[in-house]
Amino acid sequence: MAITLKVNGKTQEVDAEPGTPLLWVIRDELKMTGTKFGCGVASCGACTVHLNGEPVRSCQTFIDDMEGAEITTIEAMSDDKVGAALQQAWVELDVVQCGYCQSGQIMSAVGLLRQNANPSVSEIDDYMWGNACRCATYQRIRAGIQRAAKILEA
Repeated sequence: MAITLKVNGKTQEVDAEPGTPLLWVIRDELKMTGTKFGCGVASCGACTVHLNGEPVRSCQTFIDDMEGAEITTIEAMSDDKVGAALQQAWVELDVVQCGYCQSGQIMSAVGLLRQNANPSVSEIDDYMWGNACRCATYQRIRAGIQRAAKILEA
């Protein structure tokens, strides 16, 4: 089935079977591999993208519902003010260990900072709950979000 999507500001037509998760369309059809497969059941956050501006788990978001949707992936975050601030903070604070979950972490953190420009530690923990990091860099992720908030207010 042919579906028209707007991915990272560019209109794209994809051909995918009904029931195909958006994750696989992004990775296999559009060849954008920054979005990761983690668990397949929307519980780890590695596959987080933005759908019409809101973070969603792309492994459980199906292509059938995407006609005309605006999708943003990690590949476009350097062009986004909040995304760029988070990426800068991640580099400054050396947040990444293995890096596998980090695109999903950043995509979720963008959603948080768009809703709350100066979140407390508990607000960060509440919002980011469900984004798993097997390397347990949660302290650095939290610090990165706080640093990005400071970058954005400057």
